[in-house]
Amino acid sequence: MSKLRPRRSVLYMPAANERALEKAKSIASDALIFDLEDAVSPESKDAARANAVAAASSGAYGKREITIRCNGLDTPWGAADIAAAAKSCASSIVIPKVGDAAMIDEVSKHLDAAGAPKEMMIWAMVETPSAIFNARAIASHPRVAVLVMGTNDLVKELRAVQVPGRAPVISHLATALLAAREANKPILDGVYNDIKNADGFRDECTQGMQMGFDGKTLIHPDQVAIANDVWAPTEAEVEHSRRVIEAFDAARAEGKGVVQLDGKMIENLHVANAERLIAIADAIAELA
Repeated sequence: MSKLRPRRSVLYMPAANERALEKAKSIASDALIFDLEDAVSPESKDAARANAVAAASSGAYGKREITIRCNGLDTPWGAADIAAAAKSCASSIVIPKVGDAAMIDEVSKHLDAAGAPKEMMIWAMVETPSAIFNARAIASHPRVAVLVMGTNDLVKELRAVQVPGRAPVISHLATALLAAREANKPILDGVYNDIKNADGFRDECTQGMQMGFDGKTLIHPDQVAIANDVWAPTEAEVEHSRRVIEAFDAARAEGKGVVQLDGKMIENLHVANAERLIAIADAIAELA
């Protein structure tokens, strides 16, 4: 299978804060989002943009995946953000409040006009009712590489309440997950706000992992280790996956389509899952 990028922990870093950008060089997150939007005041937007482009182009962040979250095109800064990011070495730009595929088309036009390489992709933030209703079209857009849940804004838009377990938004998270899986795209869980509550954060990470999210967006470096731990395959899981593949290969060599392993039936689906888990473990090892 194709090589996977681990995105267990994807940390937002305010691009206006040069000390934060420097600190990010030593943080063990799988990916970084240099933020020009929510974390930056209006008077700091221009400086943040220059900082983000310089940081993304510096090569100082090792093997981490680097992205830049731009302001929306409906703001005074969005077009300039996209034009500047297009000339950086970021792998993707993150676009907030994507409501439909037409918005992705518009952002793509701005990227192309600014001379962005064709391989520069878009991470689409799903954080409005419109985005939930249009999740399939957004996820299937060829320029979209990743879906990112914007749970804070989604809760606000729904006039819901932030509660442990996230019952008010679980169905909407599941809808976005289905869209991502249909399009064979990664999808990241939203942020957890109570940065001092490590147990609550681990619980939400575990819930997100069990639902099928590929990782979690984070707002504080202290959250990285927990997210990395929750989404990392264990040694036992890797070993079991290797046994699944070996058992199935042996059965196929004998002309069988299914095989039993440890009293359970193994078929193509289980082999595909095992191969993906091993690929993730290998990709994580390469980041170390």
